[in-house]
Amino acid sequence: MANRIPRVPVREQDPKVRAHNFDEVCYGYNKEEAMLEASRCLHCKNPRCVTACPVGVKIPDFIELVAAGDIAGAAAKIAEDSSLPAVCGRVCPQETQCEGSCVLGVKGEPVSIGKLERFVADWTFAQGDKAVEAPKAGGKKVAIIGSGPAGLACASDLAKAGYDVTIFEALHKAGGVLEYGIPEFRLPKEKVLKRELDAVRALGVKIETDVIIGRTVTIDSLMDDEGFEAVFVGTGAGLPKFMGIPGENLNGVFSANEFLTRNNLMKAFREDYRTPIHAGSKVCVVGGGNVAMDAARTALRLGADTTIVYRRTEVELPARKEEVHHAKEEGIDFQMLTNPVEILGDERGWVRALKCVRMELGEPDESGRRSPVVIPGSEFEIPTETVIMALGTSPNPLIARTTPGLETTRRGGLVADEAGATTRPGVFAGGDAVTGAATVILAMGAGRRAAAAIDAYLRKK
Repeated sequence: MANRIPRVPVREQDPKVRAHNFDEVCYGYNKEEAMLEASRCLHCKNPRCVTACPVGVKIPDFIELVAAGDIAGAAAKIAEDSSLPAVCGRVCPQETQCEGSCVLGVKGEPVSIGKLERFVADWTFAQGDKAVEAPKAGGKKVAIIGSGPAGLACASDLAKAGYDVTIFEALHKAGGVLEYGIPEFRLPKEKVLKRELDAVRALGVKIETDVIIGRTVTIDSLMDDEGFEAVFVGTGAGLPKFMGIPGENLNGVFSANEFLTRNNLMKAFREDYRTPIHAGSKVCVVGGGNVAMDAARTALRLGADTTIVYRRTEVELPARKEEVHHAKEEGIDFQMLTNPVEILGDERGWVRALKCVRMELGEPDESGRRSPVVIPGSEFEIPTETVIMALGTSPNPLIARTTPGLETTRRGGLVADEAGATTRPGVFAGGDAVTGAATVILAMGAGRRAAAAIDAYLRKK
């Protein structure tokens, strides 16, 4: 009978209201709603949702505890595998991972696993409970480079195993892409991210900010002079990509990285912060991924009429369906099958328009996606004051350039095996620093695998 219960909807801000503020869009479940939604789980004998979760959260087990009203028990069960439940419950692409594998989704709607995880994390914090007790201090020293999701997951697992772990972060606040890349309305920093970081610190993990590995210190000096016996590189992929079209050097052209960093980490969206950023009355965002949605929805909240320009159809949009849905609700215009060819400027050197061509889908490319083809004579202009390029990112080459023995791929990522071991003994890597830009949960999975490999390496050593 459980599968006949309709999926419990989640309360959200009204689109017309939230389009003008940076408050969180989704309100989440209350306890009664969460228990009802949890009761829909079929508790499959071979739960595909667990297999589809990159960090292996024991999903049916924690959901069963939620259904029984044992929220503290559910939190402890999640904490066995995830160090960032409140974050993952908000930003993971559940529809292509755990929820995408839910049996209920075959003929209906899957269990709302992400919203249940978020509820458990938020409830636990509100009660003042701790899901995990701090382990005893001591053990061999391990350095983590980067405080993003890969670094935090690796650090948490190693700290639980008794290692002396220090995270080194280049920026002035910890969190990596969680802090500077994801907007406030999707991931509140003080309300959510700060408490997740505090939970990692409570495990005994030390976090040192304003330390640029490769400039301030090197991996060699960490290992030779400071006594670290292993290093994990989780520096992410922060090197933005551009199209290489005329006009990209005009005033008013941003990478999505810069635009989001100014707004998130440097609080440009707040009037009491002196971090101005130009958006103007019209903004065009080039790209169709989650970062493009974040940039477009941020520009909208800064007061701009915002357009997303994407060269394929909506079917091929790589962004989460939920983010696309929210963007449309908020009034963002989608120009599909459209590709920029030039950014036009005025006499002052500022952007005035984005010159584009119409596309149509041709034959599938190597990945199976149908390749867009230009329609001859279809050029047109979109008036705009700002162009934001959200075309993906590459790993920063600084670590590889300053660390002898580290090999990189042709795309700039560090060469590492499935467990995270690089070509330099004692140095491990994972997440976007290896694969290029991917999701938070995939980075966490890589961090966990690397933690296990580091543990095995140090025990053997």
